[in-house]
Amino acid sequence: MDEGNGVPQGAEPAGAGPIPDGDFELAKPERPSPLHEPDPYSTPPYGEPGPWAPAPPVQHPVATPAQGTVMTPPAVGAAVPPEPAPAPIAPAPLTAPAAPIAPAPPTTSITPAPPTMPTAPPAPASASLPARQLPADPWGRYDPWAAGPLQQPGAVAVHGGRPRRRRAALGWTLALALVAAGLGGLVGGYVEREGIGGEVTLPGAKGGPAGRAPDSVAGIAARALPSVVTLHVAGSDEEGTGTGFVLDDRGHILTNNHVVAPAASGGKISATFSDGTSVKATVVGRDSGYDLAVVQVSGVHGLTPLTLGDSDDVRVGDPVVAIGAPFDLANTVTAGIISAKERPITAGGEKSDGSDVSYVDALQTDAPINPGNSGGPLLDSRAHVIGINSAIRSADSGSETESGQAGSIGLGFAIPVNQAKRVAEELINDGRATHPVIGVDLDMGYSGDGARVDSRAPDGGPAVVKDGPAERAGLKAGDLITEVDGEPVHTGAELIIRIRAHQPGDRLRLTVERGGTEREVSVVLGTADQN
Repeated sequence: MDEGNGVPQGAEPAGAGPIPDGDFELAKPERPSPLHEPDPYSTPPYGEPGPWAPAPPVQHPVATPAQGTVMTPPAVGAAVPPEPAPAPIAPAPLTAPAAPIAPAPPTTSITPAPPTMPTAPPAPASASLPARQLPADPWGRYDPWAAGPLQQPGAVAVHGGRPRRRRAALGWTLALALVAAGLGGLVGGYVEREGIGGEVTLPGAKGGPAGRAPDSVAGIAARALPSVVTLHVAGSDEEGTGTGFVLDDRGHILTNNHVVAPAASGGKISATFSDGTSVKATVVGRDSGYDLAVVQVSGVHGLTPLTLGDSDDVRVGDPVVAIGAPFDLANTVTAGIISAKERPITAGGEKSDGSDVSYVDALQTDAPINPGNSGGPLLDSRAHVIGINSAIRSADSGSETESGQAGSIGLGFAIPVNQAKRVAEELINDGRATHPVIGVDLDMGYSGDGARVDSRAPDGGPAVVKDGPAERAGLKAGDLITEVDGEPVHTGAELIIRIRAHQPGDRLRLTVERGGTEREVSVVLGTADQN
């Protein structure tokens, strides 16, 4: 046997004719040229592996039939039966003589021709295909880079490269869709955030409550503002701004005495309502001891008076609303609470005789009160007047405004409405107010604890008024009054304030110390001869 080609010596390949004499050799079949253009990515088997491009489909060889055998293609969709394994070739014994091979008849000799591939589409399954000759070399088209199990020569390729390409294309499509969606979201967010590509429309609230609760600050203000007026006062020497509120439908307005004092001697007063209506006002009566005054407007119809509450029923911590014109800012509403009750305060005192000093048993509030709030109402949660805003406690000069007027530090004081009601009625009906007294002169310079009866009156007369309430109760000069109705008093001003909180005819219980001995006396309040 020839070791080079695997054919026994002296034997010829089946189907081969005799070799002609001469220099001619048997023509070898030409290798088929590729059925596609050269791969631009040099994909194997025509070059090195490309970066991403899949290998082109390879047409795998099938078993070569005997020459002249007509093959019928399988039906469409039918499974291709597996090719039986070739039988092993037993080597011929070296000692046995080679059997002569009879040459094929000349009429059946076929010279191998170059293989050709069909170019027309396959015929239907029922049609017979003409015989075709395949290349003698089955390994010529073997694709070592194709996916799947090892391809044996002569095996029929059931799966080609197209499904793999479809899966790869589907994966790339999904990846590109995800990237595009992410980029679109980022770009859209940036455009919306930066306001690119259109006019800016700012969002607004979708409606809101039609009204407010009656006991809310807004509800209280809505009911009270039509009855609050801003007073502009001009006198011969000064002018100023204050506040007042309507008492009745006859046009009486209650305010502070120090608001209208500049116009007491021929000045002018104008009252401006919350709707802008402005009319002239005149003074009906005023009292410097209580710091209260009543003015009246005319020619105004439909006035709505504010309801007067009960200041004795007020408790510390109750919510309150203050309305006024601080620094001429009309219809200003502030809110707070009642911080304390029965705060003894004094105001005024510009006159040497002290007749203009106001003694008030005040309500303390932290609702912001500033210059211009004076005379305005302090309202409870039912929009009832419980006090008249009158005074503030200021800090040092560092808290004053540029105009020299002090501002609020959360310490405001209002005259209790129960006291203001009595005084206003007297001012409207009589033009003056009465002051309750006990009929003694106090030593206002006494620095000890309590209110001490002076030794003599300022005019040189007796300190205890003859036949007055104190004398009838047994008080004498030098007595020290320490309590009123069980409440301690620390100064002469506090005793006056406790007395002013009542009206003539009221009975008070005084604790008096004389010679180190305390005793209680009962006093019926009288009426002062003048304010």
